[in-house]
Amino acid sequence: MLRPMSETTTRKGGCLCGAVRYEAAVRSEVSACHCSMCRRWCGGPLFAVPAETVRFVDGAAGAGGGDPVHPASLRTIVSSAWAERGFCAKCGSGIFYRVTAEGPHQGFTTLTLGSLDDQSGLTLTREWYADLEPEAYHLAGAQERLSSEQIAAMFGDLG
Repeated sequence: MLRPMSETTTRKGGCLCGAVRYEAAVRSEVSACHCSMCRRWCGGPLFAVPAETVRFVDGAAGAGGGDPVHPASLRTIVSSAWAERGFCAKCGSGIFYRVTAEGPHQGFTTLTLGSLDDQSGLTLTREWYADLEPEAYHLAGAQERLSSEQIAAMFGDLG
């Protein structure tokens, strides 16, 4: 079962070129996902932090009073039947993963660890699809390692 929620802090972040910026309340835990979709999107595991709230704004390269919920350079792609991924249309930086399927997890959002301006004080606590981790790497540590089977039991079709 999932561990209790960790401490929440306010962090700022954005994409490589600065066109997408955000301020978010994030938990101090980091997860790594080894599923094939995340590996294709990131070139390796997706390292992400759960976000309680996110406020997107136009960044320096996209200034012009855009919508604070969806700045001009932020794009999304439907990556599965249950989720979407957000990225910068100018530089391609991955920004978030969000569950879109109806149900108790709808709206759950994680921000890519690399998009945070300050990555201090965060701890790797969980690996998703640990059984799919390629043999080319292995993450050290005592974090929770959930298998495909365990995730399917937890989320059903969302796993």
